[in-house]
Amino acid sequence: MILPVIMCGGSGSRLWPLSRTTFPKQFLSLVSERTMLQDTIVRLNSLDMQAPLFICNEEHRFIVAEQLRQLSSDYSGILLEPVGRNTAPAVALSALKAVQKGDDPLLLVLAADHVIQHVPRFIQAVNQAEILAEQGQLVTFGIVPTEAHTGYGYIRQGQIIGKGYQVAEFVEKPDLMTAQNYLESGDYFWNSGMFLFKASRYIEELRRYRPDILSVCENALLHTKNDLDFIRLDADIFAECPDESIDYAVMEHTQDAVVIPMDAGWSDVGSWSSLWEVNDKDEHGNAIRGDVMLEDTQHSYIYSQHRLVATVGVDNFVIVETKDAVLVAHKDKVQQVKNIVDRLKAENRCEHLRHREVFRPWGSHDVIAEGERYHVKKVVVKPGQHTALQQHFHRAEHWIVVSGTARVRNGDKSYLVSENESTYIPIGASHSFENPGKVPLVIIEVRSGIYLKEDDIVRLDSDGVGY
Repeated sequence: MILPVIMCGGSGSRLWPLSRTTFPKQFLSLVSERTMLQDTIVRLNSLDMQAPLFICNEEHRFIVAEQLRQLSSDYSGILLEPVGRNTAPAVALSALKAVQKGDDPLLLVLAADHVIQHVPRFIQAVNQAEILAEQGQLVTFGIVPTEAHTGYGYIRQGQIIGKGYQVAEFVEKPDLMTAQNYLESGDYFWNSGMFLFKASRYIEELRRYRPDILSVCENALLHTKNDLDFIRLDADIFAECPDESIDYAVMEHTQDAVVIPMDAGWSDVGSWSSLWEVNDKDEHGNAIRGDVMLEDTQHSYIYSQHRLVATVGVDNFVIVETKDAVLVAHKDKVQQVKNIVDRLKAENRCEHLRHREVFRPWGSHDVIAEGERYHVKKVVVKPGQHTALQQHFHRAEHWIVVSGTARVRNGDKSYLVSENESTYIPIGASHSFENPGKVPLVIIEVRSGIYLKEDDIVRLDSDGVGY
């Protein structure tokens, strides 16, 4: 039986401004109506498999849970990494977790942010790999290259074994001339970062080649805590784990590495230009999303999130509009987007970190206006949900109910506020609001005071998530 292990990590820098640190690309709808994470789950439907196990970091846990809920998707657990330590520890945790139950499943290790355009070919490759993995081989999937790509690592094939090849060599990202030689030889595949192997075999090889990683992961799993649908690791223990990929830790050393060719329209969507490549295009080579109007525009990717974007005389450009940032880049220069993200970090700005609209388990909030001594938000609370009890020491708040009904806790008082009514929360008062109704609760929140940033908050209970 196959246990899919779906890794949901990401820095959110390569597809800025759509992707952010707190909302990277796997949680976005970029190539279909579903998010990339949801597409990853759906393409597994025809496999004979257990419910997937998900690995994500602390900040993304509610996003993962919500996107699974939208699909009504079963899962084996959501494992939270307190700090990122790359793929070798993440998969070690999954393998150890699997054998704890007395099973020894085949782990199908996948990233949540890959595009696969031809799902039947993907399934065929997995089925071919399953035979070898059952025999104890550690299988990786090599993408049949379509161009001399310099942004991927490569795998050189060795002798034929089953429907695949022994791995002769893993090689780093090449220069253009080397990549052209690889393509012409027919002996190389792109390294996809997808794997299939028995949980016990991965543990054996990790114990042989990187016992330090395995030891920390074993210790961390001894100190887990269940929190709702989440499995929390001890942060101090896991922080001691080396940062290492599966390739470096195991696959480059094991004698049982096998590569299965896959020709399934795969992309890791590592840049805006690669996203343009995998999207449908009009007769002029333009890929567009949202409210876009084109005039004399060719070979461009244009995305509108919030308002009309119109272009005139544009060729080979990427234009991306969000509520708080606009990117305009030549398609041949999109790798430099990361430089903008680095500058935003250096200048201590927030546009790299989060979107203007922020999603929470209970709903969302979106900044409408802000200035000196005032800050205005639209807050939406789902039916039956509530925020954490909290207080602030530098700001007061006015809440105006636009639609629905709010149950407000304000100091030692609890009362209802209906549409077209408002309430006032003074500085220092403990407060929360709840939606007791059947329709979304929409509130306009007006903050006023000398200090209005998000860190002026004290949460007084853990039953709920503030913002």
